[in-house]
Amino acid sequence: MKKWYEEEYEFNIEVTGFLRGNQTERYCRNGEEIGDTYSCTYGCPVNQDGYGICSKMMMIMFPTMEAVRSGGNLINIGGQDEFSKDLVCPDGCVMFKLTVKKLGNENFYTGDFFD
Repeated sequence: MKKWYEEEYEFNIEVTGFLRGNQTERYCRNGEEIGDTYSCTYGCPVNQDGYGICSKMMMIMFPTMEAVRSGGNLINIGGQDEFSKDLVCPDGCVMFKLTVKKLGNENFYTGDFFD
């Protein structure tokens, strides 16, 4: 891989709780634990040990991340503020908090970095 573009946003995802019980055994195949964190810019989020976030959860997060990348405000889709939103996994087991950090780089589509 040869990353050539400095992304405009960084995404951080934290496991904040469970909807059923107090553990993930028999509920979450990824084995999420409260306090687990993942981060990424454009690629899929990974944790400090290099493990990726659940693929089902990524299906939920990707449209939210794209909304931010296109200049959207997460309040418009139920976020707590412009750059954070609580999400629940598709299996209804694990709760996550997505937090966005603007890095100050140019937008991929409208920036002038090709000139």
